Amino acid sequence: MRIRTSAPGKLFLLGEYAVLSGAPALLTAVDRRVDVSVDDSTSDSWQVHAPNLGLENLVLGTDGELPSGLDPRVRSSLRVFDAVREAVLGVASLRPRPLAISIDSSAFSVDGHKLGLGSSAAVAAALTAALGSAVGLEQSKESVFRLADAAHRNAQGGVGSGGDVAASVYGGLIGYRQGAIPVPLHWPEELDIMAVVTGEGSLTTRLVAGVADYAAENPTGHRADIARLSALAERATAALADPDEFLSLANGYFSALSQLDAHAHVGIVSARHRELHELATREGGAFKTSGAGGGDVGLAFSHRGEPSQRLAAALTQAGAAVVPLGFLAAGLQEDPTS
Repeated sequence: MRIRTSAPGKLFLLGEYAVLSGAPALLTAVDRRVDVSVDDSTSDSWQVHAPNLGLENLVLGTDGELPSGLDPRVRSSLRVFDAVREAVLGVASLRPRPLAISIDSSAFSVDGHKLGLGSSAAVAAALTAALGSAVGLEQSKESVFRLADAAHRNAQGGVGSGGDVAASVYGGLIGYRQGAIPVPLHWPEELDIMAVVTGEGSLTTRLVAGVADYAAENPTGHRADIARLSALAERATAALADPDEFLSLANGYFSALSQLDAHAHVGIVSARHRELHELATREGGAFKTSGAGGGDVGLAFSHRGEPSQRLAAALTQAGAAVVPLGFLAAGLQEDPTS
């Protein structure tokens, strides 16, 4: 047996936090990919190999279970692997012979710095498809998404919208609402997107949990903040038809996120974010955080051509690193020679 799959990372363009309350979100897949391979094990044991996690052919238990006595840090780094394994084997009608599994998500980091492109969701998507093929599941994009989303959510303690998994499975530009199948959308040719490094990375679960704590402490204030974000998110799809409207909407969403963070005090928006937002606005563009915010990659939008070049130069002069990313990337793929 030899199975090869890959899945892209993602970036939230609009809809962060509001999507957790039923609002739509706009996401794009990016061309940093997780690669997964599944082969017959050369021994009588399951093994997992993940060099960027420091794991070299770790011997696993029966049906790939994590061995007892495993270092807690290693166990934590394998929580998505274990959740996907349980989910796939839970619906399989047969147990595979011992497998050797390799997971490579090194493309999601630069110089050891995680970019916040949804590597765990991409792992969930690619691994679900690969293990599903290994146990003979009949798979569609929808079935892989449902299974991978459930496993990823379980690995994160129930936190998350599922939008990152949807982008990894379906690819391209999607409109996403919890509980619904993603809708493919078209990005306007008149607009450019730039990904900008804004910090040292953030833990999504911590930021989302902090906002949940704010909701518990001040439900009225939280509802007002989320309602403000939701009203803007509902306009996202229509705004794609008008580049100036989309730039205005992106700036408005950043302002609404700033208000949420000012009340929740969790660090979604930093002083650096506000500096880059002001710079982009002066150049006729827009800047906002992406996803949970914090130190993850931010987004700059501008009209294509000279305005985009001018904004990129201004960002570089301000010491911001523009990450070379390809947007609207292909979704989940299985090597046809597998």
